[in-house]
Amino acid sequence: MESMNDELLIKFLLKETNEEENAEVQNWLSASTENATYFAQFEKIWDASDDLNEQTVVDENEAWVKFKAKTVAIPVKKETIVKPLKRNYTWLKIAAVFVIAIGTWSAYNFFAATYKDIVSGNEIISQTLPDGSELTINKNSEISFARNFRNNRSVHLKKGDVFFNVAHDKSSPFVIEIDKVAVEVVGTSFNIKHLKDQIEVVVESGIVKVSLGNEEVKLIKGERILIDANTKKLIKNKSEDQLYNYYRTQLFIANNTPLPKLVEVLNEAYGSHIVLTDDVKNLTIYITLELGSLENNLKYICDVLKLKVSRNQQEILLSNK
Repeated sequence: MESMNDELLIKFLLKETNEEENAEVQNWLSASTENATYFAQFEKIWDASDDLNEQTVVDENEAWVKFKAKTVAIPVKKETIVKPLKRNYTWLKIAAVFVIAIGTWSAYNFFAATYKDIVSGNEIISQTLPDGSELTINKNSEISFARNFRNNRSVHLKKGDVFFNVAHDKSSPFVIEIDKVAVEVVGTSFNIKHLKDQIEVVVESGIVKVSLGNEEVKLIKGERILIDANTKKLIKNKSEDQLYNYYRTQLFIANNTPLPKLVEVLNEAYGSHIVLTDDVKNLTIYITLELGSLENNLKYICDVLKLKVSRNQQEILLSNK
């Protein structure tokens, strides 16, 4: 969920925002379902406070009537004019910090109560969802799914790498939300990687629909899409290798793959810092490596391409012999 100034939300509820602030709140609401859920909880608490305020005003008016009845026998020179109490939001604004705290707590607990988190930590794990869909979750990944999953096949991918083998159910689409991106399927298999500022979707079977704002792209087997968080563009092309699948197959399969691409995946898998000299960055390679010892895999790469390995503290340098 993207952060939002709660004081601005209060102004929005009181209709005291200007055009620019209105647009900011509306954009935030449409950015994700989590934002909308937070606002709904926030508004409920605000309305409850509003009802309490109205009740307080009624009680004060009633007390005034009772007081006036008791003093009716006292002679007065002027007729007392009773003015209705004006609705006053001042005390609500004073209590805003209290309301914000309750609102934040309620929204957090509402989400926690309706979604179950899965955190893989340092292990590759498998998870079967209530509808029979099977997930393979790479290390250092975080994902959550709706607790009422049979009726609401909704998943949030917060970060990491997950392979989905989705159970077929035309009556209930399977939806994965990644920041502002939505991936919708009925029954198919595909991989989603959400690392740093990029999202990659690779389809192995079936049809996958990817949407960002008003833009929508459909993918079939052998196609991939890359989404850059900065440019917010959906770039569709052919999937040219199977390196994305290394954590599920336990193999690095390179078929005429650019060496920099293989090195990028090795760095991701091993948490290493392998660097190429400029004169070897244009090389391609055919090789299949097991997800085992990094030292052995570097040796195999060097044997195939006639390279050498040198080290400088944490950096591993590959260069021509």
